[in-house]
Amino acid sequence: MRNFKYINTIKLALEKECPMKVSCADIVALSARDGFVLLGGLRVEMKTGRKDGKESYIAEVEDFIPNHNDSIPSVLSRFQSIGIDTEGTVALLGAHSIGRVHCTNIVHRIYPTVDPTLDPEYANYLKRRCPSPEPNPKAVEYARNDRITPMLLDNMYYKNILSHKGLLLVDQQLVSDPDTYPFVKKMAADNAYFHEQFSKALLILSENNPLTEEQGEIRRDCRYVNRN
Repeated sequence: MRNFKYINTIKLALEKECPMKVSCADIVALSARDGFVLLGGLRVEMKTGRKDGKESYIAEVEDFIPNHNDSIPSVLSRFQSIGIDTEGTVALLGAHSIGRVHCTNIVHRIYPTVDPTLDPEYANYLKRRCPSPEPNPKAVEYARNDRITPMLLDNMYYKNILSHKGLLLVDQQLVSDPDTYPFVKKMAADNAYFHEQFSKALLILSENNPLTEEQGEIRRDCRYVNRN
């Protein structure tokens, strides 16, 4: 979402062709769908017709999205509240196969002492990427989630965490939790199975509590609610 500017680019193009017909919410959902395909995943047929909110609820978003330091039971509970089971939650966390994490969210695992659940060689890599225990939050200091297939949304994520190379604390906890471990092993062994479960969970996520009819609006600019 740091590249939200692309959502606005899509919105501008759509407004030229069919003004006030496609919501920003639909654009975000379908962009996630297409992003999955571009990263090597399956195509998911998503419904459209969402409306955009008339107010901003950023505080609710922050409260809802699981934190990378949350316990696995807490993460499972949040996803279960919208209909995604343990299998689906393990699959969605596989999205951590892509992207990178800022050092501010990693250093507590390597300083002042190394988290014993980390592979020593991997811990040394993280120290090279994050040489200070107090990184500048505005500096470009990060480590990739997956060094082997960084631009593929694949099951390498699960192979990594089974090898104690989970970047975030929540990643590594998937292996130590008895409820999630069996699914981690199964997804590590079968990329097609991972993609299938990710697709199912993504679809459920895309249909979570959409605004329709008079509940919302179609924004002219995705950054702001309409003035009238």
